Amino acid sequence: MSGRPSTTAARRVADGRRLPEESRIGRLRASHSYGLVLALVLLAFFFATVAPDARWASSFLVLLLSATLVCALWTSGLGHIVRIVGTPVVVLAVLSAVATLIAGGRAWTAILWLLACAIAVGVAIAIGLGVLDQREVNRQSVRGAIAVYIDIGLVFAFLYGAVAVISSSPFFAQGTDGTRPIRTYFSYVTLATLGYGDYSPAGTTGHTLAVVEALTGQLYLVTVVALLVARLGSRRGSVIPPG
Repeated sequence: MSGRPSTTAARRVADGRRLPEESRIGRLRASHSYGLVLALVLLAFFFATVAPDARWASSFLVLLLSATLVCALWTSGLGHIVRIVGTPVVVLAVLSAVATLIAGGRAWTAILWLLACAIAVGVAIAIGLGVLDQREVNRQSVRGAIAVYIDIGLVFAFLYGAVAVISSSPFFAQGTDGTRPIRTYFSYVTLATLGYGDYSPAGTTGHTLAVVEALTGQLYLVTVVALLVARLGSRRGSVIPPG
């Protein structure tokens, strides 16, 4: 025996020295705590529904989504991707937001909505990977699943906004493109398959997106709820001793 501590012991000592110095975001990432991520997604949802339909609000919403993406990547244990993906996305979001504020116009608005949609998709993917990594049903996996569901509604709301800007005809059959709050409302009504009928898409693209969103919402609830219930059942079964 050389008397030197083992590699494992040394690592434990080193980890013990670093633990008090860990930042809060590091602890969130390490424990896959999706409380902050869910709060940011909810904030984006409420801001999209209540904020005025102005360029500054749309720009701020994209920046908020960028922060949500970085937080989701970090919380899901994908911190190494933050520099590769997160940093360029944040820079691009800032540039697009500033350009939209200064220049305005349909082109920049369409780019902003498409960018917002892409960021929201990234948020859903990052959260989904982290939830799957839980490998069990717990409070964090449920929070992550809820965040993904709410995020899906934002994805389609931004898609509707991009289509409304790009298309030369009104997005809704009621003869209007609608405001961002109205399109967000329509998105979640469609996602939940409520079908109030006060707003309906006019063109083929709008029809297709609405059908895809309705199917996505239903399939998500069926598959995710079934998966969570199945894992919860297996977890309970594993702790019950055999008779």
